Amino acid sequence: MPDEDLFSLPETETVEDESGLCIPRARQILRAIERFRDASLVRLCRVPAEAGWETLVIDLRCHEVPEQNTAGIEFSERLAIRVFAEVDRLPDVRALRRAFSVVIHQNATLPGTPPSLCLYYETAASALRTWTPESFLRRIQYWLTGTARGTLHAADQPVESLFFSSRDELIVPWNFEELAKRGLGDQCLVVERSCERAGGGSTYALRVWPREHALHASGVSPILVELPSIKHANIRCDPPSLGELDDLFRSRGNDALLPLLQSAILKSVGAGGAQLSQDAPFTVILMTVPIARVDGGAAERHFRRAYLLEGGLLRLGLATGALNAVDGKVWPAPTGNFLANSTSAWREIVIGPGEVLTAIGPAAALFQSGLSDAGLAGVVVGAGSLGATMLDLWTRSGWGKWSTIDADHIRPHNLVRHPALSADIGMFKAEVAARHHQAVMQGAGKVQAIVADACDTENLAVAAALVAGELIIDASAALEYPRYASTQDHFGRHVSTFLTPSANASVLMIESRDRSVRLRTLEAQYYRVLINEPWGTDHLNTAQPRFWSGAGCRDISMIQPYSAIALHAASLTEQVRLAHLQDAAAVRIWIRDRETGAVAVQDVAASAERAFPMDDLTVFIDDGLYEKLTEMRNANLPNETGGVLLGYFDLRLGWLVVVDALPAPPDSRASRSGFERGVEGTMASVAEAARRTADIVRYVGEWHSHPPGHSAAPSVDDYLQGSELALGMAEEGLPALQLIVGREGELSIIKIEAR
Repeated sequence: MPDEDLFSLPETETVEDESGLCIPRARQILRAIERFRDASLVRLCRVPAEAGWETLVIDLRCHEVPEQNTAGIEFSERLAIRVFAEVDRLPDVRALRRAFSVVIHQNATLPGTPPSLCLYYETAASALRTWTPESFLRRIQYWLTGTARGTLHAADQPVESLFFSSRDELIVPWNFEELAKRGLGDQCLVVERSCERAGGGSTYALRVWPREHALHASGVSPILVELPSIKHANIRCDPPSLGELDDLFRSRGNDALLPLLQSAILKSVGAGGAQLSQDAPFTVILMTVPIARVDGGAAERHFRRAYLLEGGLLRLGLATGALNAVDGKVWPAPTGNFLANSTSAWREIVIGPGEVLTAIGPAAALFQSGLSDAGLAGVVVGAGSLGATMLDLWTRSGWGKWSTIDADHIRPHNLVRHPALSADIGMFKAEVAARHHQAVMQGAGKVQAIVADACDTENLAVAAALVAGELIIDASAALEYPRYASTQDHFGRHVSTFLTPSANASVLMIESRDRSVRLRTLEAQYYRVLINEPWGTDHLNTAQPRFWSGAGCRDISMIQPYSAIALHAASLTEQVRLAHLQDAAAVRIWIRDRETGAVAVQDVAASAERAFPMDDLTVFIDDGLYEKLTEMRNANLPNETGGVLLGYFDLRLGWLVVVDALPAPPDSRASRSGFERGVEGTMASVAEAARRTADIVRYVGEWHSHPPGHSAAPSVDDYLQGSELALGMAEEGLPALQLIVGREGELSIIKIEAR
């Protein structure tokens, strides 16, 4: 091939053989070339040592390159392999044939220099992990063959960008396209500098401002330009001037840049003109270019680029001929005089490119989080450490539309395990959560902050949120709200989430979708599992380290790391999202081994409950306990049997919730006609049940069965025994409960009080 058909190289010295090469990787590639049947060495070159590279010129043959291919790739191509001294840089491959086509998947190069082949999709650091000289030569063949066959850019691979990335960037609102389509009304767009990085490059933000406030803003209004669609091609460097940018588009059949600029300038200035003295110090052109895979095809990508120009919009309007200046004021030029008024000055305007990035919106957050379900209208009761962290995770994933209810405020000790910042100290937790959502999502959705007690449903905002909410998350870490919510028929479905005192376990209880199984009975069934399962021994152990967080007697906080809060919050946010898709109620517990990080999961089969109204007290018992009682009766037939009842009172709500029934102690006496409960181990069992449930579950009465053929109706002896129970419970001012299990699953409950 004649030298005039090839690019010349800047190297000044030819090397005779391997001994003249100083870079180890260059020697390795040379040896691979000598063994590679499709490669022939042309020459070796080097530059002064301070330049840091050596070059191997080869002819590389590709047997699978079709003749007369549209890309113009030849069977044998003259290539220069530039090898750098830095071990973390990949070699650069240049095509030396001057007629080598400009195709996609080429790197940025200076004008008049050989094109550079873009060989790898991954970063240099990733590619070098498996890089060898032999695979490198094969990679070059793959690039040439794929380009010749039109297969290098896969059909499902996104179309190419127009330009390489820039150090500067402009962040546009998440709903920018919607804003551009429907108009801004009494608002306007303003570009502001957000930050300047020490290593070079700045970030600008495109914000929506009320028009009256924009007059006092420190930024400028951008010029919005959308060009006609073009076909994707190789990525290029940004042109340095407005004129060269126009030339680039014209070379690709698009001559609309100048007319669109003029039109956008006229729209911004308006018929009333503007004072030239009020011109901004710089201008931002925000350009949108639809890119199609083929000529005339549908746009697959809308490429955006921002260009920063020195001088304001008015001066740009004068340069392009869109505006005329008269006595210090600019006016729209007559439409027919644009070209006559314009000069070549606009072509010389220097432009600084900026990459355009879109702020995160709900759809992008969902997509990037791997979610397809946008969630529901939910309420988080309790914006403390767990509730606020869960809400933050849902915010960042774009799942749900939230309100949060909390009457408490941020204090210094909260910062250890709460997303709040020091600037939030003194603010209400609900408002901090709402502000945090706004800071992350920048107007893409809103969290309604309700500063109130969630049990105060006389507060209209509280009542409205709890009724409208499809899912109410109780993260209050207290019993008041979940128990109160169980009394409200018109509230939405509830989930209770909390961490144990040690922060080694977390619990999720979710009501059935129809709320026939509510938190009240799920709480009781959870306690029963703790009492009976080995892992429940220290599950709610309250003997954990604590500290005084204030001067009040109630200002006591558990010592818990934020890492544990965040870990369980992450699991709970996912599990709540999955659980709400099911109709059934559920209880699930995660128990973490802090030493190994292993997590064990315990599921509790949720049962419906039965209510027995008795004057001012309603007794609740779930079907799971009813089945346990029936099984203990059947196992001891034909004799009677019995034991102790465990449960808890909530006198504010008028409840007695029966949690569990203990079997007959070993020293009990039973026959077909009677049962006398023994005492061996009973006190210890009752005390252990109280310890395992943080002193919530206690002794509430007795149960016994009737023999075959007998109903559950109480006998005279039963009433006498009940009187004795009542006298014992009267010392605490509480009624006694007697429960009888009869034939065919009959159940009767007697509440007896000493008068």
